[in-house]
Amino acid sequence: MAIVHRLLRSAAAAFSPAAAAARRGLSALAAEQTLERNVQWVFLGCPGVGKGTYASRLSQLVGVPHIATGDLVREELASSGPLSQQLAEIVNQGKLVSDEIIIDLLSKRLERGETKGESGFILDGFPRTVGQAEILEGVTEIDLVVNLKLREDVLLEKCLGRRTCSQCGGNFNIASINAEEGNGKPRICMPPLLPPANCMSKLITRADDTEEVVKKRLHIYNEMSRPVEEFYRKRGKLLEFDLPGGIPESWPKLLQALNIEDHDDKQCAVA
Repeated sequence: MAIVHRLLRSAAAAFSPAAAAARRGLSALAAEQTLERNVQWVFLGCPGVGKGTYASRLSQLVGVPHIATGDLVREELASSGPLSQQLAEIVNQGKLVSDEIIIDLLSKRLERGETKGESGFILDGFPRTVGQAEILEGVTEIDLVVNLKLREDVLLEKCLGRRTCSQCGGNFNIASINAEEGNGKPRICMPPLLPPANCMSKLITRADDTEEVVKKRLHIYNEMSRPVEEFYRKRGKLLEFDLPGGIPESWPKLLQALNIEDHDDKQCAVA
């Protein structure tokens, strides 16, 4: 982990020249990593597909930290740090945050984790470009890349239904999705993930969860981030997983695809 965050920080310091220089010496540095380590996975997928939900659950099962770059960006937005205003303009316009900023935030998060004795990770939201994937590949060995897939019309409805409790910070979804089968697309049913009664009056919508911004995010993802899927597909590390429905239906099937057993039956039953 120390090697990972050191090299990511060096790339962030002066991204374009540093990335090329760093890659020349990465192989030797990566060889210093211990052979015995926890899993190092990446979760890919369009905005709103549920990467955070499934990556978080899996991180608890396999005992590694779930690191979501989206959360890192939101934490920085909520702070009074120097990047806060710049990030607000980028996010509210539905644009991708630059490689330099993402790598800087991720590096700092890995450094904090190292001080707490963390080992392994599930990355969510990184890499989002082939350039990022190349840097990560040179720094450390990624074991598996899980690509979550869902119909675009369902994705849009999901994003527009997202809500957060302004008091407890819990994430919920008020959308009741029943997308009919047709044109080669499977039927998708997803019940709403409603909050408890005490949170209902405190729900807020993310500033970037508007139809215009969500559609723009999906378009940008298709144009810029899909090549990352091909990058890992060529390396034989990509697991394609089509979500068949909501969490109760998808979770056990995802575990089956990953050959993982969840002995906590209660978790499987939670919507």
